[in-house]
Amino acid sequence: MTSSRKVDLRSDTVTKPSAGMREIMSAAEVGDDVYGEDPTVNSLENRVAKLFGKEAALFCPTGSMANQLSIRILVAPGEELITETNSHIVRAELGAGAVFSGITTRTWLADRGLLNADEPLNIAKPDSGPYLVSTTAIAVENTHNFGGGTVQPISEIKKLRQESQKLGISLHLDGARIWNAHVSSGVELVEYGNYFDTISVCFSKGLGAPVGSIMISDKERIGKARQWRKRYGGGMRQVGVLASACHYALDHNIKLLKIDHQRAKLIAKAIASIAPNLINPEHVDTNIVGLDLTGLKITAAELSSWLQEKGILTGALGPKYLRLVTHLDLTDDDIEYVSQVLPKLLQRALVS
Repeated sequence: MTSSRKVDLRSDTVTKPSAGMREIMSAAEVGDDVYGEDPTVNSLENRVAKLFGKEAALFCPTGSMANQLSIRILVAPGEELITETNSHIVRAELGAGAVFSGITTRTWLADRGLLNADEPLNIAKPDSGPYLVSTTAIAVENTHNFGGGTVQPISEIKKLRQESQKLGISLHLDGARIWNAHVSSGVELVEYGNYFDTISVCFSKGLGAPVGSIMISDKERIGKARQWRKRYGGGMRQVGVLASACHYALDHNIKLLKIDHQRAKLIAKAIASIAPNLINPEHVDTNIVGLDLTGLKITAAELSSWLQEKGILTGALGPKYLRLVTHLDLTDDDIEYVSQVLPKLLQRALVS
C-alpha cells in the first residue's frame, strides 16, 4: 500500500520559494537585463563578485550555462579541459562542452570525488604542440555532487592553483554547492575565489531560490561571456524578479545549510546502523547521502521504488547508486520518518 506521506529527497532543487522570498520577488525593482538596465540583477552580480573577491559576474538561468560559459572562455575549440570522472560538467551537462564549444575533455577518477592535486597535475598536458591536444584548464567541483557532497580540501585546491599556474593552466570552480562547502569547512568564499579564474555558483539548490546561477570572473571574461550568453539564448529581460529571490537566499538561507548537513548525517547514521558497508557517516560532509548498493542484490531503482511506496522519493542515479539530498523544505519529523523506514527496507534487502 502506497503511503499518503511525501518526503522528497531527490534533490535540493525541489525546494519552493518561501513566503518571505515570494514577497521580496513581488516587490523587485526591474529593468531590461539585456540592456544592462535591471538594477536588481546588477546589484546581485556586484554583490556576488565581491563575495568571491572578483571584478564582475553574470546572472544565468542555470548552473549548466554558468559552467559552459566559463569553460568556453577558458578553453578554445580543440583544446582540452580535464576534470574528475564523475563531475557534473562531464556527467550531467549532456556533452555541452563538445557540442557548443568544441572542447575535448579528459578525466581522472577520485574516490568520492575527493581532490588530490597530484592526480589532475599528473595527466595535464599543456603546450603539446601541433600534433597533440593541449590542456588549457582544469575544473574542480565543490562540493562534489556524485561523490556524495564531498568538500574539497582547501590545501589541495591551493596546491593545484600553485602548480597549474606554473604550467599556464587555468582553473574553473563548479561551485554549484560552494555555499555548503563554505558552511561545512569554514573556508571563506573570498579564499575560494583566490584560487580560480572562473567560478559558477547556484541559488536554486540548497539556498531555495526558484532559479538562477552566476558566473564570476574578471571584467574581460565576463564581457565575453555576456555575448555568449546571448548566443546561447540566455539573454533575459525583467529578470530582477528572480535575482531578488537570490538576494533573499543570500540574506536568509546560507545559515540554514548547517541544519541540512546535520539531517543528512542523521540519515547516514541510521543507515550505517543496519548496513555499515553502504555508507560511512564520517564521509557525509554536507547534505548529500550517496549509497553504493554494490554489495546488495537489489538495484537502486528497486530500493527507490520500495521507498516511494512509503512516501519517500529518492534518486536512482545508476544501477547501484542511490542518492538522498536534504534541503530546507524538510522537517525534523521527515528526517525521523526516513531514519525509521529506510533501515527497515535495507534489512529486508539484506535478508532477501
